[in-house]
Amino acid sequence: MTLEEKRALEALQERNDDNVMFDGFNGDDDFGSSVLDGSESVNISHAGGELHELTRQLISDFWKGNSQTCGHRADYRTRRDRTRRRTEAFDQQMSALTRAYLDWNLANGGSDGRGFFSQYRDTCGTFGTTVDANAGSIIINVVDVFYAERLPLTILSTDSFIASALVRQGVVPCSPISPSTGVTMQALNFYHIARQRNPHFSIQAYVKTLCDLQGVQFHPYLSRQFSIALDMYLQILSNVKSLVHEAIGRSNSNWRLMHACPACTYMLKDEDTLKFRLLYMMDGNDSLKRVLKKVVRDDSEYLDDDNDIPLPRSAELPSTQSVGGDRYLTRDYVNSFAGDSSVDMLSVDDKENPCAGRWNNMKDEKTRRMWGVFDESGIFMAVCRHGFSLVIADMVQSGEQSKYPLAVVSKLLEVFGKDLGGGYDIGCRFKTTLNRSVLGQSARELNHTSLVGAFHGHAHKRLCQLDHLTTYVKGLGLEDLEGCERTFSKSNALASSVRYSSIFHRRQAIANYFQHTDDFEVYANLSTFLYNNYKQALCILHDGQSTLPQLMHELGITNDSVFENWLVEERAYLMSLNQEPKHETLQMEYWQKLVNMTASKKDLDVASAPWSISTPSSASFGSHDIATTIRIETARRHAIENYEKDLKVVQELEVKLGVTCRWTPDDIEWKDAGRLVANRKFQRALDSLEGLVVAHIFELSKMNRAGTGYKLRKHIGRALQARSAAIRMALDRYNTAARALSPPRPSLSWDEVVEYAFLSDFDLLRDARQDVSQHAWATPTGRLAMDTYYKMQRAREEVQRLNIEVKRMVTYLRDKDLYLRECEKQLRTIHPALAYQVSVHCNIYARFTEHHFCRLVSMGKLHGFTGSLSPGVSSEESPGASGSAPAVCIPARLLVPVVPVVTENVEDGIADLDDEEGAEVDGEEQSRILEDILQVTFDV
Repeated sequence: MTLEEKRALEALQERNDDNVMFDGFNGDDDFGSSVLDGSESVNISHAGGELHELTRQLISDFWKGNSQTCGHRADYRTRRDRTRRRTEAFDQQMSALTRAYLDWNLANGGSDGRGFFSQYRDTCGTFGTTVDANAGSIIINVVDVFYAERLPLTILSTDSFIASALVRQGVVPCSPISPSTGVTMQALNFYHIARQRNPHFSIQAYVKTLCDLQGVQFHPYLSRQFSIALDMYLQILSNVKSLVHEAIGRSNSNWRLMHACPACTYMLKDEDTLKFRLLYMMDGNDSLKRVLKKVVRDDSEYLDDDNDIPLPRSAELPSTQSVGGDRYLTRDYVNSFAGDSSVDMLSVDDKENPCAGRWNNMKDEKTRRMWGVFDESGIFMAVCRHGFSLVIADMVQSGEQSKYPLAVVSKLLEVFGKDLGGGYDIGCRFKTTLNRSVLGQSARELNHTSLVGAFHGHAHKRLCQLDHLTTYVKGLGLEDLEGCERTFSKSNALASSVRYSSIFHRRQAIANYFQHTDDFEVYANLSTFLYNNYKQALCILHDGQSTLPQLMHELGITNDSVFENWLVEERAYLMSLNQEPKHETLQMEYWQKLVNMTASKKDLDVASAPWSISTPSSASFGSHDIATTIRIETARRHAIENYEKDLKVVQELEVKLGVTCRWTPDDIEWKDAGRLVANRKFQRALDSLEGLVVAHIFELSKMNRAGTGYKLRKHIGRALQARSAAIRMALDRYNTAARALSPPRPSLSWDEVVEYAFLSDFDLLRDARQDVSQHAWATPTGRLAMDTYYKMQRAREEVQRLNIEVKRMVTYLRDKDLYLRECEKQLRTIHPALAYQVSVHCNIYARFTEHHFCRLVSMGKLHGFTGSLSPGVSSEESPGASGSAPAVCIPARLLVPVVPVVTENVEDGIADLDDEEGAEVDGEEQSRILEDILQVTFDV
């Protein structure tokens, strides 16, 4: 057997690679070798770092073998117990800590930026409190940004806890009962804000910076202490935010989501009705993974119920720490849709969807091995068309399963109701999934529409584009539905900081990041978004008004309604190409079997022809002659069997086709069927070429995408080189098949293929039965005219939507400011501390008001502006709405007296904190070392 034959045989062998069970770091040695030898690829997200995690598996035996001798051997049970007791102790004091923060913030809100130590010295350590004869004190190390000192802090007789006494003076303790160290509010707030602006900025980097500024040596336990204080600080801020919303009447669990975007959700009375009440987009992102810290267990006790796959077990205990708000969908809520759909969202057998089978690279089994390494394998989220985050769900040990978009759609339908339009990169396929799910009836009744983004839409079949592409969807305007891609290009920076964190800290970091981004970036840029879109729409209309009439004149068209008819004609034309007629399929099969029978008859004639001539002198009956005779007889018998088998198939097809006289090469039917077979080969060559160009375009887009690291660009560059060679080979096969047609189809050049901007152009090459160029809508001028017409239609719709959104924005700016100012005024007399927090909340948005009004005024000066900058009247008058009459209240939590409780000592020693921090650092460092080794191997 030749080498080529061996390879062909191996390619035909059935493989069970997809059924191999992967258990993360538990000794799957073959996986590492398959990556090293290149037989298995590694999925790399835009943020990178996957190889870093997968290499940890290769040294799992090293960790196990050296766990007893390692200097920083982490005892997970002891550490988890300490963390649990510490968290529970702080939770018991949280009400007192929150009140203490309110008092401190009220007293120091106007400190003009003075640091902790300046205020301490100016007030002689009292921070403006009245003298308490029964007061005590505690000496602790107070850490600020530029200075740290051991100071005595006052404990008043009214303080319920030591921790609350410190918070009242602007210091967050690092331990709940008997703290020895505390961090100032200013130092914690500085890091909190800096991290939102630069997610790469880690706690360790910040603590090292403080040490450098203060001239002291860094120790690992310092990072752990700062982390504990930061957790408490963020929890206090979350509680304060909840109290403020409750005080001003906004305690509804869905309040944030219902009012996430002023332009989308702030409805006005008597405004025009839009086809899509809310436009949103959703997608999954695999950059924000979190490594699963597993414990040793018996695999047989933890199996997937459906696939009998060992499930990793986390080493983390359930924590009482939680991230508040309605931004995150719970795992239970998402999992309630796990078995809901009766159809696989990425199935290739969906006859209703012309794009079925195009997204096999997204199927979960393709990356199944990888999910054993990570617990959360990414996030799935939805954003509105202006970029405000709506909801987020964690993807847990899986890829983009249908339960994630179903959970998102369910939540949005519940909150927003009817007339929603949702963009998704496989929205055409998801529409079928949604219709067949338990949400199907509700989605139809509420008129939910599944759409496809502009960028991803160009990789869909042309027939799919006619129904889902943004250019052809009425009421969509100029929205490209690709907001998730822009959002993820920024949030990918979080990847390195959440990769090794706990479940709580990962979710906390993600929620805080998107909250800060919504408040300080998306909201700040909202008026700019409206201005730029309005300007773009007016430019499209201005250019189209001169271009379209000229194109219509060249085409001999007088009425632009013909473009709608062209779209209908193109859809009907492409529908006719979806499947071969059954009669033609049988004819092609009959022709192919006739060819096979002719070949087998020829083989039979050849096998029957040999004669063995022997003379008395040459006759012999040795073993050689006997073997020759047996071989000839066997070959003749095989030839007879093959011929009879082919003859039987031909006879069966003749019965089906009603053929009374067997075709011969001179018959017209033979020639017609031969052309059909050549056409089929042509179309299959076209499919292969199209698929390679799709991958080529996506990889080119990744090369220049923001956030793509050097290593990923290098990896994509190598893939492009291999892809280019494959495209050339596929192009040669296509041109060969094109020349075999009668009449021959035009050949394609390399330059034409690689410059295709729209993958739909391939669909217009697909029909070899007729010359598509005879259709006006298929000519370059016709397609340009049709695109210009539809762009102008969408631009007019964009202007209509923007006129509504601009008026909503103006009304929102007025109503929100008036409402919050009045709430602050009412609270000032009954709870000054809460009143101050309302003013802080108001200032988050008020700082951008002047910028918004400037942008809106500039928009009003645009030539062609048809909207109004006068405020309207909000349609929402429920309690808490900005357009309603303010009616504040003091939250019941602030009326209940704090009862001091006695808690067992849960203090952490410096050695314990050092060990915890050291274990994390050692684990990451070992992975980085091995990654470098493997990277050298890959580059060789």
